[in-house]
Amino acid sequence: MNVDELKDAAKLPTLTVGTIGDFIREQREQAQVSLRQLSKLAGVSNPYLSQIERGLRKPSAEILQQIAKGLRISAEQLYIRAGILENRIGDSEVVATILAEPMLTERQKSVLIEIYESFRRENAHGTEPTSEAEPAGGFAPPVRPAP
Repeated sequence: MNVDELKDAAKLPTLTVGTIGDFIREQREQAQVSLRQLSKLAGVSNPYLSQIERGLRKPSAEILQQIAKGLRISAEQLYIRAGILENRIGDSEVVATILAEPMLTERQKSVLIEIYESFRRENAHGTEPTSEAEPAGGFAPPVRPAP
């Protein structure tokens, strides 16, 4: 069994900065779009996009979203490839719903997904949620004044 098969078997993230660049390049080439064309479509500078493809830069979630739009592919695909999201069967509906929400900015979507993942990791480590009187995070619900 080689290293990649071991990582897959252990369900560890197997992709690094370089592989997201490789994936973007593959998608760009399949779409028959030049680097220069994609940089214009995505609103990313040509040198920066080149550095991403060569694995020299790690793109943010916002940049990945722009690249996904330029390539006309799912941003979730790029998030998973970049290691921002884990590819889990049960979570895909929640993440897909957040990513599809048109009223949220890309930054808001990214933050919501990070919070969601944080809570899932916390609960996976056996941390019990707090009681209803004290919600998770220790914050009380907002109190509305009486009419």
